[in-house]
Amino acid sequence: MSAFDAALAVLAADPNLGTDATWQRGTEPAVPLRVLCSSPDQLRDAFGTTLVQATDVLTVPVAELPDIAAGDVFSVGADILTVQHAERDAAGVAWRVLCQR
Repeated sequence: MSAFDAALAVLAADPNLGTDATWQRGTEPAVPLRVLCSSPDQLRDAFGTTLVQATDVLTVPVAELPDIAAGDVFSVGADILTVQHAERDAAGVAWRVLCQR
């Protein structure tokens, strides 16, 4: 385990930063794990009007979940989030997962 893996594990385990979630692909069994959640607003332009669109972004340790694909589902509390896109960070330690409610 690298220093980056260890640091991400500490952040995800922190009750103030990380949260419990489950990941599931199709009919496979659900996998419980800890994730970091953020919900940044994005500004979009539509016909000359600026719209604010809420997004859901999860940071998931690669050590806990080595493969994530579009269509996978995360359950975070009462929210069901469907993966739109997942990409690894530069160090290859975490997934940045863009989700849709």
